[in-house]
Parts: sequence; structure tokens; C-alpha cells
Amino acid sequence: GGGATRSLFEAESSTYSYLLADAGSGEAVLIDPVLETQRVFGLKSAISVHSGASADIMLSEGDTIKFGQQSLTVRETPGHTDGCVTFVTGDQTMAFTGDALLIRGCGRTDFQQGCSKKLYESVHQQIFTLPGHCLIYPAHDYKGQTVSSVDEEKKFNPRLTKSLQEFVKIMDNLNLPKPAKIGTAHLACQPGVWTSRSLIYRIRLYRTFF
Repeated sequence: GGGATRSLFEAESSTYSYLLADAGSGEAVLIDPVLETQRVFGLKSAISVHSGASADIMLSEGDTIKFGQQSLTVRETPGHTDGCVTFVTGDQTMAFTGDALLIRGCGRTDFQQGCSKKLYESVHQQIFTLPGHCLIYPAHDYKGQTVSSVDEEKKFNPRLTKSLQEFVKIMDNLNLPKPAKIGTAHLACQPGVWTSRSLIYRIRLYRTFF
């Protein structure tokens, strides 16, 4: 069966969530849900084993999540937090990069387990090695942008086109305010660990949802 994708936007935290469904089976996954969507009957949560949080399914590098005839592969992309992962569709045409790679930007590295060097290496080794036409769907955007591509970010991302040393200097001097909902995100996990909403839920939906 074919697949369908729908993006959802939560304005307070500028968070994009992505619902991917398999048309034949009605099975679907929800990527990067905001916290309010977590406790829904019948949903299973899945999260990186490095996040420090609890979930029904723990994910590691190379794991595959199947829903109907569709699949997602897990690529660990730490740096914003240790638990950040990127989900890549089976045909490598779409990558859901969470807080690691944003459109013309990247996740911040100045709190929790943030590490600029680790984030730079994650993006270059785990995301920029995907096909150039692979579409990039981030968990956040603050300018109304919805999609980019690997080629576009390799050419135009103002931070990640720099050398590692320049990138670290840029990240060390961002001086950003705390993001919306950082307090409630903390409560969802073990003390001091933030999951970056790198959660997936496996759910069964009616086809008419789309």
C-alpha cells in the first residue's frame, strides 16, 4: 500500500508533528508530538535508549519501525541532547530530523546534554550522507518554513556549512532565551534530561483521516 504524510503545527512551542500512515493497513506513526498528545489510549511510545526517559519501545541506531508496508529507520543524531534521533523513510526520500537539523539552522547546544562538536558530527555523518533530494522535516521552525532538502542544507545552512571550529564558536555565542515548554518537557523525563520530543507513537487510524 501507499503512504500518506500530514504535518501538524503547535504554535506555542513552534513544534511540527508528523503523522505518517500506511493506506493499506491503516497503521501510522506520529513523530515529534507535543507533550499534550502523549497520553492517548491505544498509542505506544518509542524513544531513544539514550534519552533517559521511559517508553514502551526503546530505540537505537539502525532500528526499523514498521507500520503496514512502510518503515522508518533510526539514525542517532545526538548533540542537542543525547537522545536526539532522526527518522528516515525506507526509500530515503524523507528524514524527520527532530531538533538536530532545522531549516537553515540547528538545535541549540547550550543546555542539558548539549555538545556542539557532537551535533556537527551527527549532522554531517548521519544526515548529510543521505541522498541530496531527501526532504528534511524538522521538529521546529520559527519562520514558517516547512521543508528543506539535504542538498539545500549542505549548500545554504549558515551554521553547518562552516568548519567545526567556526560552528562551535557560533553555537557558543547564540545567547538564546529558554524555549517554550522547557519546564514541562523536563517533567516528562528523569531529572535533568530532556527528550526533545523525539517520541513516536504507533497507532491505528481510519483511512478517512486523510
